Amino acid sequence: MPDLSAWLTFQWPRMLWLLLLVPLLAVAYNRLDRRRRAAASAGSMLEPVDADGTSPTAGRWRERTPRLFWIAAMTALGLAIARPQAIVPLPTRMETVILAMDVSGSMRATDLKPNRIAAAQDAAKAFIADQPAHVKIGIVAVAGTAALAQAPTRNREELGQALERIQLQRGTAIGSGLLISLVTLLPHSGINADEIINGPRPGDPPPGKALGGQKNADAFEPVEPGSNRQAAIVLLSDGQSNTGPEVMKVVQLAAERGVRIFTVGMGTPEGITLSAEGWSMRVRLDEPALKKIAEATEGEYFRAADAKDLSEIYRGLSRSLTFDRATLTEVTALFVAIGALSMTIAAGLSMLWFGRIL
Repeated sequence: MPDLSAWLTFQWPRMLWLLLLVPLLAVAYNRLDRRRRAAASAGSMLEPVDADGTSPTAGRWRERTPRLFWIAAMTALGLAIARPQAIVPLPTRMETVILAMDVSGSMRATDLKPNRIAAAQDAAKAFIADQPAHVKIGIVAVAGTAALAQAPTRNREELGQALERIQLQRGTAIGSGLLISLVTLLPHSGINADEIINGPRPGDPPPGKALGGQKNADAFEPVEPGSNRQAAIVLLSDGQSNTGPEVMKVVQLAAERGVRIFTVGMGTPEGITLSAEGWSMRVRLDEPALKKIAEATEGEYFRAADAKDLSEIYRGLSRSLTFDRATLTEVTALFVAIGALSMTIAAGLSMLWFGRIL
């Protein structure tokens, strides 16, 4: 038997004992109906017929159908009294998404056709077009340093132009890219991005005294990872960071502020050899690093094996950003509605076929 508790729980489980009344009422009704039919056929040697000429044997399904609906109604209402809860996908109002795009030299790799960067740009355009009109989208270019290529905006044309302006550079500073994305999403978070990237400057106050304009950094209260449903970061990279601040320290900042990071892996774990300007290097997909980033922030990791996969991933991301996948919600109203509908159908069929409700 399926484990009911895996998807349905109850706030008042002790009230489930009322479900024992359902089979008792069914048995009592069945006995009453037998007595009624026996009394109606008493003294007659012929099989009784209904008013429409249908014999009880031929129309037995008519007798059983309303009963089944009555049983369903009583069961649903009994469950409703126990106040059921279920994990259901509920729509959430996403406000801002930052696309952090790897624009390092490894994006020249041709394991995605025509190459990684072109496939990423095309898929990003499709992702942007698929977002609701109210969602602001920003673009951060991630190479040896990170820069805000486009501030969050609802203007889809400006976003497309920003994607076209992206130029490949050397180095990959994923930590810097995530940090710039986080500060862009939460400008009043008190995070001093310059200090984290470049280190403290002479004369700066010690930690705890001031942090990015926040008077008292100790007043910050971490929240549950993934709890911020109005903002998210989408990181598209091969996962190999070779410069900038430590990635997981920046990821921890995002997790403490409830911001989810969705990671999209470009390429293959085996990698491909790139040659340019007299040098060659092997560029591989670091899946464990990207998975770790997503898991720490309650986001998701996706792998793009080809350009078609990348487009499908961005469509899936749109759904992930639109719906909250893990919300425990009371569904009492749903069971009441099922009970009321079943009761209405049962009463209607009984009146139609037998001229009575029960």
